[in-house]
Order: sequence, then C-alpha cells, then structure tokens
Amino acid sequence: MSDTDLSLPRPVVRLRPKAEARAIRHGFPWVYADELVTDRRTQALTPGTIATLEDAERRPLATVTVNPNSKIIGRVLDRNAEAVIDRGWIAARIARALELRARLFDAPFYRLVHAESDGLPGVIIDRFGDVAVVQPNAAWSEAMIGDIAAALTEVAGVTTIVKNGSGRSRSLEGLNEETVVLLGAIEGPIEVPMNGAIYMADVLGGQKTGLFFDQRPNHAFAARLAKGARVLDVFSHVGGFALACLAGGAAKALSVDASAAALGLAAQGAEAMGQGARFATRQGDAFATLEALAAEGAQFDLVICDPPAFAPAKPALQAGLRAYERVARLAAPLVAPGGFLTLCSCSHAADLEQFRAASSRGIGRGGRRPQLLHTGYAGPDHPMLPQLAESGYLKALFFRLD
Repeated sequence: MSDTDLSLPRPVVRLRPKAEARAIRHGFPWVYADELVTDRRTQALTPGTIATLEDAERRPLATVTVNPNSKIIGRVLDRNAEAVIDRGWIAARIARALELRARLFDAPFYRLVHAESDGLPGVIIDRFGDVAVVQPNAAWSEAMIGDIAAALTEVAGVTTIVKNGSGRSRSLEGLNEETVVLLGAIEGPIEVPMNGAIYMADVLGGQKTGLFFDQRPNHAFAARLAKGARVLDVFSHVGGFALACLAGGAAKALSVDASAAALGLAAQGAEAMGQGARFATRQGDAFATLEALAAEGAQFDLVICDPPAFAPAKPALQAGLRAYERVARLAAPLVAPGGFLTLCSCSHAADLEQFRAASSRGIGRGGRRPQLLHTGYAGPDHPMLPQLAESGYLKALFFRLD
C-alpha cells in the first residue's frame, strides 16, 4: 500500500516552551527550526520522517514531516496526531483537489495540487491533459514520490507523469536536482488551450513545469484591454500574455524573453492559433531591450512585464523592489497616451503594498501618471491558505497611463 515502512514506531518531536502552539492549532502549516526542541535524536532523523508533534506540555498537536536540514523543520501533514500517511491518505488529498478543479475548469489543464493550500506540503502538481508534472519540493514528498505517482494515476487517470526535481525550494530542503519521466513517455511540447489561445508547454526542459497556469485570469483581463492594440509582452516565456491578447483581438504582439527556446515555443503557439502573421519575438535581456525600444521610439497600446521573482526571500527584498521600480520606469515611456501598463510580481517577500509603491514610483520616474484599474491575483487553481501569506504570492497591477 505504501513505499514507506509504517510498522516502525513513529518518532515524537516537541515544541519549545515559548513556541506558539496556538498557531498550529489554528492552521499554520510550518514549524521553524528555532521553535522545535532539536536534541540529538531529532537532529538524527532522516529528512522526510513522519512524526507526531507535541506542544511543550507533551499534548499531541499534529502529524508532521520533519527535515532537520531545513529552516522549516516541520510541515503539518494532518491535524490528527494519529493520522496514517500512506498512499490512501495521499489519494484522498488529490481527490479533494481534483474535485475543486473539475468544478472550475472545462478542460483538464490546470494546477491540480498547490502544496500546503491543498494539504500536500511542498507538493506541486500541474496537469496537462493526460500528463501530470509533479514537483516534490519537500523531503517527505521526495521519499514518497512512488506513492504520489501511484495515487495520481489512480485518482486522476493520467497516463504520463514527470517528476520535476528542480528549483530553489528543493535546494533549501537539501534535495538534489533531477527531472525524470516516472510513467509513460513525452514526445514533445504539449498543446495547452487557455483563454482562447494555444500554448506549447515543454514539460521536460521548460521553466518550472513548462507553463504558468497562475496567470490565467490576468491573461484574460489583459485580453479585454487588447482589442485592436499593439502589445508588448516582456519576460514573455512561452507567450503568456501576448498569445492571450492575440486571441482577444490585438492588432499585433511582440514577445521579449532571454530564452530562444521559450520564444520558439511562443511562435509555435501563435502559428497553431493562426496568428503567426501578427506575432513577433525579440530575444534579449529585458532591461536592455526596454531601453533599446525606447531609443527606437517604439510605442505600444498595452505593455505587460511579468518578470521572475526579484525578491524570492526577505534578504533580497530591497534589491527586488528596486528592480521592480526599474522595470516600471523603463516600461512606462513605451506606452502610448491613454494606453495600458501591466506589471506583475511573483515574489513571496514583496507584499502587494510594497510592490504597488515600487511600481508607482517607477511609473512616475518614467514621466507618466498612473491610474490603477485592476489588481489581479493567481487563479482559483492556486488557492491561498489564509494562515500562510506565502501562498498568495502573485500580484498583477493594471494601469492606464496619462
């Protein structure tokens, strides 16, 4: 039933006297290293070990997974301190997540599991029809990847599963990078229909899982602004905003990205939509390209900038905010009078207020006056855990510029 030996006695870990047990009782999913009693026994636990968490008075709190090598030393798997974490438990969590997505979407292209928010800490699963890409970003999920894959096949009926073991989260857990096909075979990029556009997802060699489903509602809002417009999509990846805007009636769209491979996939998507003649790409550093376009006197009716996380953690916050301000300063002059500017952030460390302030400063320094029309977030297949601010990472600001 499980790849994990459930016959062994479960270890017990305990909060320090000053640790806030109430937060765990109220749904906070993490225990930080300085909150746990880390004696030699706890430090010797294998990363990913399932344990019972007790408060300082030795009262059971929850079933947790422990990684002594991580700053997040404990992750709450179940608030039942006696829960059995096996393949059946995983299947039940996936089934609950699937029921929600089936209500939300007509086609099976979405984020199926969004980590802590779906009760599977550190686990990301994106679905592309019959293909699922799993990111086991916590030690327990790496140890139980066989159970996760089996449960996923049983519940969702997928025929191909890719394990994408890359990214910053895994390095923080002390896990190696590895991307491998666990089940089935991948023949090439996968066509993904979304917002009337067609995207090409490289689930083996692309960024993250190959496509960013989180921007779906923001793509749709941008498309509403794009009818008849000249569109510039910077940090475009596989054409996220540009292709949605073409589907919404844009006159033409230019995608800018540093990756030639990503731009190639964007061009394939445009051709598949029958929009190849109205789509163009420009490879290069985003900041340098924004400066070059300004020097050329280029103007666009809608400019979108969706950069990678400039502030992935608190130590990078100030530098990240300066980078967001610089993006806004360079992008604003490229917007035609009365046109629109969309600025996005997927940085955990920069909250909405900080990002909005940095963006507004940059627009002002670019010589424009902004009118904020709309604030967008990740789609409902990326639900937020209210107790965990990090789960609500995506912000998209839509401005009209005078």
